[in-house]
Amino acid sequence: MKQVKREPAAHHKRVVTLKAVGELVGVTASTVSAVLNNSSAARSVPEHTKKRILDAARALNYRPNFFARSLRASRTYMVGVILQEIGDAYGSVVVSGIERYLREKNIFFLTVAHRHDRKLLESYSTVLRERGAEGFITVDTVLSEQPHLPTVAVAGHQKIKGVTNVVLDHHCAAMLALTHLLELGHTNIAFMKGSPLSADSHDRWIAICEVAAKLGIRMWPELVVELEGDDPTPNLGYPFAKELLKRKRPFTALFAYNDISAIGSICAFQESGMRVPEDISVVGFDDIQTAAYMVPSLTTVKQPLLQMGQVAARALVEEIEGRTRDIPEIVIQPELVVRKSTAHVSVSQNG
Repeated sequence: MKQVKREPAAHHKRVVTLKAVGELVGVTASTVSAVLNNSSAARSVPEHTKKRILDAARALNYRPNFFARSLRASRTYMVGVILQEIGDAYGSVVVSGIERYLREKNIFFLTVAHRHDRKLLESYSTVLRERGAEGFITVDTVLSEQPHLPTVAVAGHQKIKGVTNVVLDHHCAAMLALTHLLELGHTNIAFMKGSPLSADSHDRWIAICEVAAKLGIRMWPELVVELEGDDPTPNLGYPFAKELLKRKRPFTALFAYNDISAIGSICAFQESGMRVPEDISVVGFDDIQTAAYMVPSLTTVKQPLLQMGQVAARALVEEIEGRTRDIPEIVIQPELVVRKSTAHVSVSQNG
């Protein structure tokens, strides 16, 4: 009977080790490990040796043994990222910053979205911990109690033991936006207050009210609307802009809660036959990726969302590794980006 020649099973393939890479180059396995992991010990390795090690690792198709690495260090090298919504214009940029930093450190992350469901938030936190997460990064999520693991909150604002808050300087942000409108001659300004579901809403609104009072801007009750819900589309602001117009109280500018609500407001104003910025100037908040490509392009207070994600990831990793601890807050500075949705008040508007 003719025998059939069988191919060797995949698990019989030779595993390339650090020792094998080291032997090819003529260095120890520990030197190879230091270079491949870019650890502090790699600083003493000459650049030409580093290059030879990297070339050898590629030539041998070396793949790090994650489980061996985890066992040696008693770590999982994994964190959990908890979002309000996956794919929204705000959170996606923050996550991109988180990913950039964690990728450099060879740390994996799992992402979940709670959609403001408190039970789901608690459940996900437990699941991530059981899956081996060493810490959490939350984005635009309101926390009410101390987490079981080291936690960094982007736009969390709650002062909770064990949580580091990465927050924007909202007073500076309000000053930038309102000073810009005043310099353009706007005194009748409408305001969109954020939805209670957004973690930034309370602090941002307090800052706006305080800065408006300092600058002598009268905040008429008829020119203030509060957003509702957590719609990640321009429909968040559209109906509330319509509501402002229905109130028949004249205004020449709108300071929207965020860019998404500003974009929806511009659509509402244009549908009503008003021109932006000739009839109404609009200022947004965040500087999401589509803000520059609107018609007109949106003037906005820029949150450096990518940087905020990177800062959050770095803070969490440093806390997990014991290099820092008990940092309650990291404040990030905003920037005003002036585009085409704001302009000087015209004679007809003042009249």
